[in-house]
Amino acid sequence: MGPRKGQAVVAGLFLLLALAIAAQAVISDSASELDLIRQQAEKGDPGDELLYGLALIEGRYGLRPDPAKGMPWIRRAAEGGDAYAALVLGNAHALGRGVRKDPAKAVEWWRRAAQKENAEAEYHLGKAYMDGFGVPKDPRKAGYWLRRAADDGSADAQYLLGRMHHEGVIVEPDQETALDWLGRAAANGHRDAVHLLKVIESWVRAATPLAQEGYEALHQRALENDPHAQYELALRYENGALDVHADPKKALTWFERAARNGNVLAMHRLARAYEKGELGVSPDAQKARYWRQRARTSHPASAAQPTE
Repeated sequence: MGPRKGQAVVAGLFLLLALAIAAQAVISDSASELDLIRQQAEKGDPGDELLYGLALIEGRYGLRPDPAKGMPWIRRAAEGGDAYAALVLGNAHALGRGVRKDPAKAVEWWRRAAQKENAEAEYHLGKAYMDGFGVPKDPRKAGYWLRRAADDGSADAQYLLGRMHHEGVIVEPDQETALDWLGRAAANGHRDAVHLLKVIESWVRAATPLAQEGYEALHQRALENDPHAQYELALRYENGALDVHADPKKALTWFERAARNGNVLAMHRLARAYEKGELGVSPDAQKARYWRQRARTSHPASAAQPTE
């Protein structure tokens, strides 16, 4: 072995030794930090109770994840008034993670966190009242908590409010308000909001001339597989608009044809129909999920492009 090669080997060994020492120091620092957090948690500090509980649940500092061991510390922090701990405990009861699944308990802890203006808890509480999860359905309370969550910066709440105003769920349809909330959610990085905004914009561009057409011309275009014409015709049958008598069965037929031809708004409408049991169909969670997923994965431009 030549002198240079020998020097390179020695340098490599020194580097490995330095890395091992550095790694040991990191491990030692982590252990010391965890030990300090644990000591403070045992003294009853809610912030450290939360940190120690999260470390146990998520496997931080090299620990093995153990939600069952972590949740008692989260509960202590929540009972001590920590809003984020109350949110985590509510989520755990909603999912049955480390504690017994209990929707009513989930709502109880979400409410405690929401009363301290935790936006995510406000959103979950609003959704609970909207869906009847752990509490009776209450549209008024759902709207109240979702609005609070949206005002406090929850992108999920902003998106949901936008969709509700767009589709007329709980609230009256109001496209200007829908676009406002969707715009806020999109600015906060909500991908579904960005997608729905593009869908609505493409629909507005295509629908403006369609709205001026009489029934015969619109019906002919729908028969020629123009998905926008099919969607517009479905809306007229649903609402009894212009020169068309309301007919939920025909509305459903044309929404289905528009959706199969790629109209994303028709997919959203079918999803809501199967969620709520509207347009003469029985509630069907599987079909609702199918159409929501189709809408989510469809390209926004498809809302404005006729099928050849």
